Amino acid sequence: MRVRTFVRRGPAVAALAFAVALLAGTAVRAGEQWGTIKGQVVFVGKEVPKNPPANVTKDKQHCLAKGDILENKLVVDKKTRGVRWVLVWLADPADATNAKWVPAVHPSLKKVKEEVEIDQPCCVFDPRVIGIQAKQKLVVKNPAPVPHNFAITSIDGGPSENPLIPPGGKATIKGFVPKMIPTTYSCSIHPWMKGWIGTFAHPYFAVTDAQGNFEIKNAPVGKFQLVVWQEECGFVLQKDFKNRKLRGKVIEVKAGGVTNEGKIKLDLPSDD
Repeated sequence: MRVRTFVRRGPAVAALAFAVALLAGTAVRAGEQWGTIKGQVVFVGKEVPKNPPANVTKDKQHCLAKGDILENKLVVDKKTRGVRWVLVWLADPADATNAKWVPAVHPSLKKVKEEVEIDQPCCVFDPRVIGIQAKQKLVVKNPAPVPHNFAITSIDGGPSENPLIPPGGKATIKGFVPKMIPTTYSCSIHPWMKGWIGTFAHPYFAVTDAQGNFEIKNAPVGKFQLVVWQEECGFVLQKDFKNRKLRGKVIEVKAGGVTNEGKIKLDLPSDD
């Protein structure tokens, strides 16, 4: 006679399964799945463009203390041809101009860091390009012995300010709203100092590193537009310039793995 053994799954077993799911970084809601997006933005022009020195006209003793300041409008790694300071984000698959669009958000990303910082070492904004969520505050620090200002003029909503930041001081900028087009900022005291801010209604954005690589973690599974923007080139993946709703490339994020977009080609706009 065969004896069958039944194991009851009590509250302790259920609690353990819940804890394991959290530690594994998986969602506990039915139907929600996540993946990672990777890629590299590379320059495909005939010659790697030069990054010329900026025209430093003020506070030279401090600003040039560590060497030349470069323009940094298009920064290409000579070895890999990777492009730095490229903004990459997910957008509504049907309408990339819908800046208020919000996909499902992974539990680990729902708690948003209150502040994002920009520093100004030796008269250069660092980082030059950032992405923030609309609810975040931007703190601009000035560790220098000379004053700076932070001039930002937003179009279609958002902050328009120009605070003076004394040596050792900082300024806090609030009121960002989601936008399709990144917003520029500058220091009018030192006019070569410039940068860009992308503001989003969700956490799925990244800025490329010195070799042009980017990674967006814990993205929801499904189809989205991957939008790629660089200050000298504009929207990199846009094919149909008459259709503003398609500013990127529709991709499908895979569950539990990596959606690798490989090398994303970037070139300077043609004069034709």
